[in-house]
Amino acid sequence: MSETTNDYRSLLLGDVPLLDVRAPVEFGKGAFPAATNLPLLTDQERHDIGICYSRQGQDAAIALGHQLVSGAVREQRMADWLAWCRQHPTGVIYCFRGGLRSQTVQSWLAGAGEARPLVAGGYKALRRFLLESFEREIHRQPLVILAGRTGTGKTRVIEALSRTIDLEGLAHHRGSAFGRRPGGQPSQIDFENRLSIALLKQRTAEDGPLVVEDESRLIGRCHVPLVLQELMKASPRVMIEEDLDSRVQVTLDDYVRGPLEEFRLSYGDTDAFERLAESLLDSLDRIRRRLGGQRHQQLRQIMVDALDTQRRTGTTDVHRDWIRPLLRDYYDPMYDYMLSKREGQVLFTGTRDQVQDWLQAHTGS
Repeated sequence: MSETTNDYRSLLLGDVPLLDVRAPVEFGKGAFPAATNLPLLTDQERHDIGICYSRQGQDAAIALGHQLVSGAVREQRMADWLAWCRQHPTGVIYCFRGGLRSQTVQSWLAGAGEARPLVAGGYKALRRFLLESFEREIHRQPLVILAGRTGTGKTRVIEALSRTIDLEGLAHHRGSAFGRRPGGQPSQIDFENRLSIALLKQRTAEDGPLVVEDESRLIGRCHVPLVLQELMKASPRVMIEEDLDSRVQVTLDDYVRGPLEEFRLSYGDTDAFERLAESLLDSLDRIRRRLGGQRHQQLRQIMVDALDTQRRTGTTDVHRDWIRPLLRDYYDPMYDYMLSKREGQVLFTGTRDQVQDWLQAHTGS
């Protein structure tokens, strides 16, 4: 590779490891899936240098930077960068605009025998490339929308196909008031970056329609780009239809049993159940106003009793007692209303297995 690279497409399609040397606060606002943040400057150092620059000019700010990142501080940061380079021999460096920070790290690493290229234009240029490519490619990509009431297992179908974009997976959220997952969600910018990269990879892999799960404008706190929202409303649909008992079972698996395993992985066996219980009760409380006070209190008491039974005996079947009325009386009317606003033609309707078979046959998944 040359000293700098502007082959943004190859960097993103190849998941090339990226060394992000921006300050942590910048990284937290938005980065790329393959990026690791090992900053040249801490947030406070960056702040102090910025004040120096505004008061005394560039030369003074550069001098302060070298003063702050010297001695043992520089040695430790160099050790971290060198360890990263050894772990990622094809890695590339970037800062915000491809300027002094990334050039400094590149120079120091080269002096230590690790010559690495920079992303030309830095984070800003790579982000601009993603936004422009998304806007261009999404209009060229036929979509098929996978629709169905809550609990029909739409996500299971998405995960079984290859020609898909998993919006809920990218947002790290199950797409309802009960959809929060351990670890939280990406920032809006991170979500958009992940989505743009996923589309870029699908467009590169092969032609044909792309299956996307029917979603509202928000997946948790992640906002689906407006252009995609509009295309989803007008695109053709396939509909999963499952009876209520089947949907209760899927909801139990996806919102009680599955999350308990996730909480165990994140918090350990001791705290997992209480974390799950807190999450379920908080989720129900968040829709209290829409449920109405009396219905909320009834469902909450059923949920509290179910959690108490699970805590004492380990059984989860008792959760069906609140899942069933919540699906039937709350989620079903809400989803039916949302579906009435969709404009696309219905291409096929069937059970989850039938829909999956149809999609595999008609999208090349």
